[in-house]
Amino acid sequence: MGQAGQQRTRQRQYGNKKGVKSVSKTAVAKKAPALKKNLVPGSVLILLAGKFRGRRVVFLKQLESGLLLVTGPYAINGVPLRRVNQRYCIGTSTKVDLKGADYKSVDDKYFARAAEKKKGKSEEAFFSAESAKSQMPQEKKDGQKKMEEPIV
Repeated sequence: MGQAGQQRTRQRQYGNKKGVKSVSKTAVAKKAPALKKNLVPGSVLILLAGKFRGRRVVFLKQLESGLLLVTGPYAINGVPLRRVNQRYCIGTSTKVDLKGADYKSVDDKYFARAAEKKKGKSEEAFFSAESAKSQMPQEKKDGQKKMEEPIV
């Protein structure tokens, strides 16, 4: 050691580094995880976590991200169109007929938040009591009602 205190050292590498080839990372297409065996479109699930835990919802489809698209329907039990991880739900044997329901337009981008423009920081904005609460657009509300009509 010879030095007072701990000394950081690196192991030296000898030889030319030109001969060493790095392993190239190939782009692997991510696929959605396999569904639990009792999850089929139209089955009733029980949510285990989140704001709506304990509620029964209808499973509609699996999204590309692997999350499940579920709905209450909103008119019956107040659960809107939501994405849920399949680990946080239990499948039941009850099934609901989904004929006539079209959910092809709903994907992960449907749930993306609108990007807001950042404002400059100011003292007035910091101490203002008003906080802008984000509301769901009216067109999404209307679309949800239209999509849930065949189920209700």
